[in-house]
Amino acid sequence: MHSSGEEQDADTPWWHDAVFYQVYVRSFADSNGDGVGDLEGIRSRLGYLELLGVDAIWLTPFYRSPMADHGYDVADPRDVDPLFGDLDAFDALVAEVHDHGMKITVDLVPNHTSDQHLWFQEALAAPPGSVERDRYVFRDGRGVHGELPPNNWTSVFGGPAWQQVPDGQWYLHIFAPEQPDLNWRNPQVQADLEHTLRFWLERGVDGFRIDVAHGMAKPEDLPDMDPRLLNVDGLTAFAMDIHDPRFDDDGVHEVHRLIRGVLDQYPGTMAIGEIWVGDDDRFADYLRSDELHLGFNFRLVDARFDADSVRGAIEHSLGAVAKVGAQPTWTLSNHDVMRHPTRYGGGPLGTVRARAMALVELALPGVVYLYNGEELGLPNLELPDWALQDPIWERSGHAERGRDGARVPMPWEGNQPPFGFSENGAQPWLPMPDDWESLTVEAQLEDEGSMLSLYRQALEVRRTSGAFAGDELEWYGAPPGCFAFRRKGGGLICALNTSAAAVPLPPGDVLIASGPLDGTKLPPDTSVWLV
Repeated sequence: MHSSGEEQDADTPWWHDAVFYQVYVRSFADSNGDGVGDLEGIRSRLGYLELLGVDAIWLTPFYRSPMADHGYDVADPRDVDPLFGDLDAFDALVAEVHDHGMKITVDLVPNHTSDQHLWFQEALAAPPGSVERDRYVFRDGRGVHGELPPNNWTSVFGGPAWQQVPDGQWYLHIFAPEQPDLNWRNPQVQADLEHTLRFWLERGVDGFRIDVAHGMAKPEDLPDMDPRLLNVDGLTAFAMDIHDPRFDDDGVHEVHRLIRGVLDQYPGTMAIGEIWVGDDDRFADYLRSDELHLGFNFRLVDARFDADSVRGAIEHSLGAVAKVGAQPTWTLSNHDVMRHPTRYGGGPLGTVRARAMALVELALPGVVYLYNGEELGLPNLELPDWALQDPIWERSGHAERGRDGARVPMPWEGNQPPFGFSENGAQPWLPMPDDWESLTVEAQLEDEGSMLSLYRQALEVRRTSGAFAGDELEWYGAPPGCFAFRRKGGGLICALNTSAAAVPLPPGDVLIASGPLDGTKLPPDTSVWLV
């Protein structure tokens, strides 16, 4: 857990430079042969995660849900969906994660519920202006007879963000219609979240990942969106730097203070927010001492495979957290974005570049989140139309294929699908390609040149070498298309070459390179660690 090779100070929290591993529960391991990953499947593979060398896991939602958005539409936030197991299976998993010397964190979805949640069913049955409706965002429509939505907001998944109910009122859903937004001005909503936090903390979880942590609060007058934001996807909007009234309302910070107030009663627990906020100062606000411990800054996800683009992402991310004395958090992929080997060009080129970026990310000070399968070099898949399940596919009128291509199950062993994902060879919930035999855990474990071996070796060095001490970087002069930085406290040097020609290596002894070195030169699409 500690990067200095020595025990950390007693007052340094365990997550200070931890490596988390995101388990997309549906796609990790299936223990009962129904083609869907489950809690028991995760438990059966904990030895692998310990071998990989991660410090903690983050589970995507496993709560009771109709699965309109694969579990992010929660019908009961304090129970396990039978698809994934039960509370006994969860308790067994927590105990065993701790026995393996790791921490366990779980997803929390406070922005919205499922439309099947008891509260929303009560809201539909109750009249306008009722206490039941006040837990959600219900409004009268515009137009002569209220036939138009209350404002021009769009859903992140496509189409309008408002759904009309039979009595004429409209409810807000920033995501799918099956995911009505909660009203965070309502004290019952706040009290229920506190109940949920305590429920899982009492069961031994070590922290939470807060879904849509920049959501929740809505401006009182619900003003229209800037028309320039209406027809762009989330990543584009994130980069456009135009204020989006659906997100990052100042009231959201009260919600995070509520969460922090509960966590502070459970020493050693933490929260990280999913924060799609482009402005560094506004991002930093989420990490004030009485709010979130950590925040996902998605600039590395947004960066091209280009030294200047990557360096800019690193400097912005470090600068944003420095203002509030928080740790930076790094990630290259998750269940919502295209897997990075595909983003970096796909095929052998994308894989070589992904290897280079793995070393860059793991060389940085702070916290790293890996996404299950990235350590195997899994690409994004182009799935057939019939297999697509993401609500984005239907909501966009089949214009956008959605996120399923990044969610295909893990290949563990063997030479044909489902590659050990399902106990009895059942068809997995998303189809796996026939040609993943070389990408399985089994195939890569013994291959010193594999992506898995690179990750294992890098994580081992990161954990045991004193070169990773300190939280500051200094940058070296470097040729165009390249960069090199040094960890000030420990002296680790990381260099990346994204140019078309080999460049001289910085001075020092090579610890690891992402690919073969060319004598004293660093080849294109390659990174290296030196001391």
